[in-house]
Amino acid sequence: MGDISPEKKSGCGLLSAVFGGRSLWPRKLSSGSLHASNPNKAQRAGSDDGFSDTSNVETDQKQPDRVIARPGPNYSKSPPVYSQHQGLNASYHQNQTRNDTGQSGHGPARKVPQAAPLGLSGELESMIADHQKSKGAGNLVRASSSNVMLFGNLGNLRQPGNATDNGSNSANVLDYLPRTAKEEPLPINGKYPTGNNNVARKNEEPEKPVSLCRAVSTRMDPEQLKILGNEDYKNGRFAEAVALYEAAISIDPNKASYRSNKSAALTALGKLLEAAFECREAIRIDPFYQRAHNRLATLYVRLGEPEKAVYHFKQAGSDADPDAMNKARNVQFHLNKCSEAKRQRDWNTLLKESNFSIAGGADSAPLIFALKAEALLKLNRHQEAIETMANGPNFDIDECMKFFGPIGTATLLIAHAQVDMVEGRFDDAVAAAQRASRLDANNKEANTVLRKTRAVATARANGNELFKTARYAEACIAYGEGLNHDPHNTILLCNRAACRSKLNEYDKAIEDCNAALNVRPAYTKARLRRADCYAKMENWAACVQDCEVLIRENPEDEEVGRMLKEAKAQLKQHNQG
Repeated sequence: MGDISPEKKSGCGLLSAVFGGRSLWPRKLSSGSLHASNPNKAQRAGSDDGFSDTSNVETDQKQPDRVIARPGPNYSKSPPVYSQHQGLNASYHQNQTRNDTGQSGHGPARKVPQAAPLGLSGELESMIADHQKSKGAGNLVRASSSNVMLFGNLGNLRQPGNATDNGSNSANVLDYLPRTAKEEPLPINGKYPTGNNNVARKNEEPEKPVSLCRAVSTRMDPEQLKILGNEDYKNGRFAEAVALYEAAISIDPNKASYRSNKSAALTALGKLLEAAFECREAIRIDPFYQRAHNRLATLYVRLGEPEKAVYHFKQAGSDADPDAMNKARNVQFHLNKCSEAKRQRDWNTLLKESNFSIAGGADSAPLIFALKAEALLKLNRHQEAIETMANGPNFDIDECMKFFGPIGTATLLIAHAQVDMVEGRFDDAVAAAQRASRLDANNKEANTVLRKTRAVATARANGNELFKTARYAEACIAYGEGLNHDPHNTILLCNRAACRSKLNEYDKAIEDCNAALNVRPAYTKARLRRADCYAKMENWAACVQDCEVLIRENPEDEEVGRMLKEAKAQLKQHNQG
């Protein structure tokens, strides 16, 4: 490919201009290992053709049945010896190690009775009869006319008590399936039957869930697991699809289509960062996999990385989605405007352009939501900043670290610290600011926010201790010290209003409540405190007005209901007088 992958460049694209740094890309993900029932069996490669409908996963043509080599004519001379913990393959190896005297390392060889019929079927009948005599009936289960195995060795079903050599239970595909996948029935002619078909019959062992049989029937064939995953994906069972794709990846980790399909299912679950990691891995396996390039580019648009999206759209060739390409260009245009607005500290323009970026396609970009929240905080629209961060993508911060690198993650943490402080989560604010400062030690904004959060948190803690001991005047001073660092902090304003109310300074208390409600109109505590001050000042009309707002927000609040009833009665009496 002529272009250099943006994941390998030193810069992080357009957002580096906005946030002033570069991101470090994570190491490639590695999948866990799942043991197949026969690790020496060759893997079968499938086609990567897509569905003809609107599905986002790749399917393969039906695989031909396996041809199982049957034993030669001399097989009857050395029939397999079974033990409780040995399967059919183990008995073959045991027979091959017999010495010239017909003895093996595990005891004398078992001979076929002379009356037994010739051929493999006759030998199996003899084995069943011998085993029933020695071990009792019921432990052998006939699988077909030419295959028989012990119940304890049924393929990849892990029986209780069976363990690997290291003492841990052997892995199987069912470990990857969610609980709902194990309870769903097997489709018949493309339709799922109704009713409970898994009810245990009287005096019989409960039947295994039907989808358990579906998983076992794959014999750990990754292509069959992929087909089952595609079926779940098309039917909207995305968690089950992810589990099946993961099982296929564990068996054959070098198949790009498994990673790409898993990415599609993760995207449907809203796990966009994980989906992007899977697409990256698919491209690492197959750099010319156009569908994975298109899928990754579409994810980059939604995550606010338009430059990287444009690169991967070029690599996608004919698979590139024209609509998604237009979204990438649109987001890139508005992010350029965001960069210029932040540089000039034009918060109104930053707010407008960040809104355009989100509406234009970057609907899951945490850094763009952080830009919007920052603009709202600078404009003293704290309530909207809180709502912006609450409505934005809720990605794990460690996953963000892998995707956006330390610089981008530090910027995101700074926004979280400021919003946490506005909402009164001072400990969370300090922790977020500290981590941002560690990730980007040269970030002046991170260090400034850290100093502010520490100062405000300390002032609030001191004021609270003084308030508890009824030292209201000193508590006012303590809260005021915190407001020197953050003049519009609604928590400190409301707490100082409580102190002033205790000191009968109702006018000053109302001023603090007004300041808090100006930046955060939905702050119930400040409105309730103002209503109480109005009542103590016998300003019944204003008290009724605040109480009516509160009772609309919470009709079950008995305290507000009593205050409203008293205020209305006093107002009526005052008007009559």
